[in-house]
Amino acid sequence: MKIGTDGVLLGAWAPIINNPCGILDIGTGTGIIALILAQRTNADQIDALEIDEDAFEQATDNFENSPWSDRLFCFHAGLDEFIEEPEDEYDLIVSNPPFYSEDYKTENEQRDLARFQDAMPFEDLIEAADLLLSENGIFSVIVPFKEEGTFLALAKEYELYPLKITRVKGAPTAEIKRSLLAISRKEVLDFAIDELIIEVARHVYTPEYISLTKDFYLKM
Repeated sequence: MKIGTDGVLLGAWAPIINNPCGILDIGTGTGIIALILAQRTNADQIDALEIDEDAFEQATDNFENSPWSDRLFCFHAGLDEFIEEPEDEYDLIVSNPPFYSEDYKTENEQRDLARFQDAMPFEDLIEAADLLLSENGIFSVIVPFKEEGTFLALAKEYELYPLKITRVKGAPTAEIKRSLLAISRKEVLDFAIDELIIEVARHVYTPEYISLTKDFYLKM
């Protein structure tokens, strides 16, 4: 699996103002978000969950070969299995969920499983976050902008409320493509909403994007 911009964005952006001790990455893929959070925090335990066997093996290799191997753990399980007997609460839960809800699928079933929303519906994800999030925990996701309202409405049903929203555009004249959402159990009336533009031209990144992600690229 290639490393996508969405994963890097979420890993770099997810608020860590509560100094998380325990972190959970749901649907870790290659493990990039968990690895970024290992670099950004002093969390004692960073658990990652991945249902696809090949991705699980790749994430496990990446964790073992990283400087933070003693803090990173990958579980080969689906979300429903993982929450059957929850042992831990987490101060930070992150997910870059599969969100292709359009009515088409490819010929590659493995890729479909990784990418399509029916592999992890938003409601299942929010329900799991409600179950596993500590009292002062933060739940951070990246979703298509067009799904932002739906996601927040579902979260509200579980008494989870926006703490911060950043809307992402690929270029200054492009439409908003993604929403980075940080959600918590506390209702904040004046939560921050801002916008992030990635590029001003092909491979010419904005100062804001460089500032956010430079610690995680070898060349930026």
